[in-house]
Amino acid sequence: MKPLMLAVALSAGLGAVSATQMSSGNWADWRPTMVPVTAPSGVNSAQPQMTVSPRGILLSWIERAGTRATLKFAERTPTGWSPATTVAAGDDWFVNWADVPSVLHLDDGTLAAHWLQKSGAETYAYDVRLAHSKDDGRTWSASFTPHHDGTKREHGFASLFQMPGAGLGLIWLDGRAMGSAEGHDAHGANEGAMSVRYSTFDRAWKQTSEMPVDLRVCECCPTTAAMTSEGPIVAYRNRTEDEIRDIYVSRLENGKWTDGTPVHDDHWKIAACPVNGPMLSARNRSVVLAWFTVKDDVGHAYAAFSSDAGRTFGTPIRLDETSALGRVDVALMPDGSALATWIEFANQQSSFSIRRVDPSGRTSPMTAVTAISGARASGYPRIAFDRHEVVFAWTENQAGQSLVRTAAARLPAAAGSAR
Repeated sequence: MKPLMLAVALSAGLGAVSATQMSSGNWADWRPTMVPVTAPSGVNSAQPQMTVSPRGILLSWIERAGTRATLKFAERTPTGWSPATTVAAGDDWFVNWADVPSVLHLDDGTLAAHWLQKSGAETYAYDVRLAHSKDDGRTWSASFTPHHDGTKREHGFASLFQMPGAGLGLIWLDGRAMGSAEGHDAHGANEGAMSVRYSTFDRAWKQTSEMPVDLRVCECCPTTAAMTSEGPIVAYRNRTEDEIRDIYVSRLENGKWTDGTPVHDDHWKIAACPVNGPMLSARNRSVVLAWFTVKDDVGHAYAAFSSDAGRTFGTPIRLDETSALGRVDVALMPDGSALATWIEFANQQSSFSIRRVDPSGRTSPMTAVTAISGARASGYPRIAFDRHEVVFAWTENQAGQSLVRTAAARLPAAAGSAR
């Protein structure tokens, strides 16, 4: 989609949102007014990710030039995005449409970043690499890994988060027990199991813990983590012995992770990884989770709410109108509702779409943010909320080149009065 066409697509048919419409009585009229925001990303940019901290929203992405990959980030400002800042670059990185690097502001002002680096010649032999900066990204520490198994296997799909009053927490998919790193066709019942693992680092960047969360999970679906007032909650796609791959959650209680439990009994049986992970958002004890599943050979996107820090979740709320390709994201609003996004698929066309939902099951009309390719090259579209603003990021593909695009929508104080 060309820039001019993009501006029209984002503006046409999207009515203004009033404070009254954001209140309880006018859900049928709720539609965000979105405007394009020029992204600081360059040609051959992709893999957008956004994180939110008390300082605001950070956008990160990868730019490719031949075999070289460069991780960059920018900070949201009142007038747009700050200039792009480089975190790291390498010719030996593992770059994947779904396994996306990130940059996060911690509460002491430190920046934490992660990316993926090859550890061996096999296709899926790679490690999570971490680095930190204490000067807003001008300089970075030497990179290091949170895992120490020494295997040339898959380590990726990391989710970083702030540990309250401490330093960095993260989870990742860890393939140390798997039998091969040559290809995803090796993800069979006799090839060993993928696990989710967890680690923490204090503010001096000393590793203070490393432990498993779940020892048998889906091999290549993104993970997600959020912080509640009772501690972190994580979600991931589980994998049972009979190949049921539903979304599970686990919570950190008294220094140990609870046994993973399904958010809903979708009972999706599939003998392969769908590369379609969940997303979490939390405020105090309120949590919202979005995910993708398939029923009767049709894909759908759902959201569900929890009022007890993720111990239990309510009835799933369907997001899509016709069918979905998944690739969900979600942001919990201060008023208790949530904004959920996914890729809608209807009439052989796909769109990056958004809908507002709340714990009672109410939904606003679906709004298409933009047309988007359903191919893997379009990656995972993203949404982030800060104060009164919702920011969108996605990858556009034209003539063999990719470009990260962004847009923003202002929300009234009735829904967006706090972070």
